[in-house]
Amino acid sequence: MQKEIDMLDVLKIREDFPILKREVNGKPLVYFDNAATSQTPQVVIDAIVDYYSNYNANIHRGVHTLSQEATDAYEIARKKVQEHFNAKLTHEIILTSGTTHSINIIATGFTNLLSKGDEIIVSALEHHSNIVPWQMLCERSGAILKVIPMNQEGELVMDVYDQLLSDKTKLVFTNHISNALGTINPIEEIIEKAHAVGAAVLIDGAQSCPHIKPDVQSLDVDFYVASAHKLCGPTGVGMLYGKEEWLNKIPPYQGGGEMIEQVTFEKTTYAGLPHKFEAGTPNICGGIAFGAALDYMNTIGFDAIATYENQLLEYGTQKLLEIDGLKIYGTSKNKTSVISFNLENIHPYDVGTIVDKLGIAVRTGHHCAQPIMDFYKIPGTIRASFSFYNTKEEIDALVEAVKKAKMMLS
Repeated sequence: MQKEIDMLDVLKIREDFPILKREVNGKPLVYFDNAATSQTPQVVIDAIVDYYSNYNANIHRGVHTLSQEATDAYEIARKKVQEHFNAKLTHEIILTSGTTHSINIIATGFTNLLSKGDEIIVSALEHHSNIVPWQMLCERSGAILKVIPMNQEGELVMDVYDQLLSDKTKLVFTNHISNALGTINPIEEIIEKAHAVGAAVLIDGAQSCPHIKPDVQSLDVDFYVASAHKLCGPTGVGMLYGKEEWLNKIPPYQGGGEMIEQVTFEKTTYAGLPHKFEAGTPNICGGIAFGAALDYMNTIGFDAIATYENQLLEYGTQKLLEIDGLKIYGTSKNKTSVISFNLENIHPYDVGTIVDKLGIAVRTGHHCAQPIMDFYKIPGTIRASFSFYNTKEEIDALVEAVKKAKMMLS
């Protein structure tokens, strides 16, 4: 039976996050923008301070003590990422600046692996970061982009996916969880069917990793990408997992220091994995803090996190739907702790502005998922996204704030 986090545990967990003690506009901060960036626990902040205070140096290139200490800490962090995602090999983990960077490495790398008329498939639920790089790839290669449509519940229409697949399909990419709607996509089915026609699959795990613990070997996925700042870590760092055979086929994304084996003016040879894709000085401190963040979240436990966040989702959905004229977008039965909603005849930005005056942080707009908003024929939504350090009392505060916004704007 899964462990549940009771209220006492959550209050204890909240003590780990310094920012949750502050006020905004004279009100206690209620932070419901976790789908954009999660907050950072003290243990991760301490890891950042420790690096810059005690062993700040470049890695992999120096024989002096500080460089060796920094190198060891950075590579230990890579190992933590490997173990967290259950990659088979440590060098299948490329440390990047985030999910967008990771996707662009693969999209650029496939330029010479595709021919005119080849087909690649994306889902209608994607963040712009998992749309635009593939459009650019099609422009370079002559490949054709096809789209798995969505339905009114915010779910992919899998029957159409079956029809889109063919021997022309070379790549399939979708998010694990929609950042705009919270829908959990059936990636196991997507991967299996893509592999049946010989296509590779990239899964955008930016939104899934804060809530679940993906096993890339069990999924048999070719590429999986994520960002640390969704996982209680710092911004500007993330990871690309790729199967070794695919990473060996793809050329480097950038040239420079670190990613080379030998350089002459006549010819350069590239370093092996993972350094082939890590040109230049990396975000050393960020990588080390990424490892610390994974340690922290694993200490809490992802089963406990999922159970508690589902309770918040159910409670928040019930309470918000009690408001007349409120509509929720993304009503899949298989979703995570994201509620996107609007008030009838009121612009989401106006609601977000009033809610902020009451100390509550929500996201308004299209959430870098404009095709979803176009599908619903709306300018955007108000998005409340919950994390394991949020409470039902904070949801109550949100509900009252939305009611006040409705009264003021109607």
